[in-house]
Amino acid sequence: MKICIGTDHAGIDVKDELKAYLEAKGHQVKDFGAYEKVSCDYTDYAFTVAEAVANGEYERGILVCSTGVGMSIAANKVKGIRAALVRDKETAELTRQHNDSNILVISGKFTPVKDAEEIADVWLNTAFSGDERHIRRISKITKYEEKQL
Repeated sequence: MKICIGTDHAGIDVKDELKAYLEAKGHQVKDFGAYEKVSCDYTDYAFTVAEAVANGEYERGILVCSTGVGMSIAANKVKGIRAALVRDKETAELTRQHNDSNILVISGKFTPVKDAEEIADVWLNTAFSGDERHIRRISKITKYEEKQL
């Protein structure tokens, strides 16, 4: 799968480990940074990854920051993005099945690397259910986005 990944300074270790893990599993991963543990703004990376997913350049995106909250908020400002902050495998599965999330957000501070790898595996390997009620709800989000612009 074609994936892009990004982080601020607080998530570099998790991002780097996760990138290597995903590449070893055969995924094509584009790393949008950050590359150094120097204070930077999470918004820059959230917008870059979200825009790359929204415009179809990448199938899915993964973002990491200290708590994951800032990345989630910023990424979800991009039209067409459904970013989900996930801390366990069950939520990873449900956010794909029910919400067709296209960006996974992970906390670099509260999610150990091994857990991040397992979460990413579940998230990447779970399909959207296609259930009518979930399609209806996602359509409402899309329609709301359209009228906001």
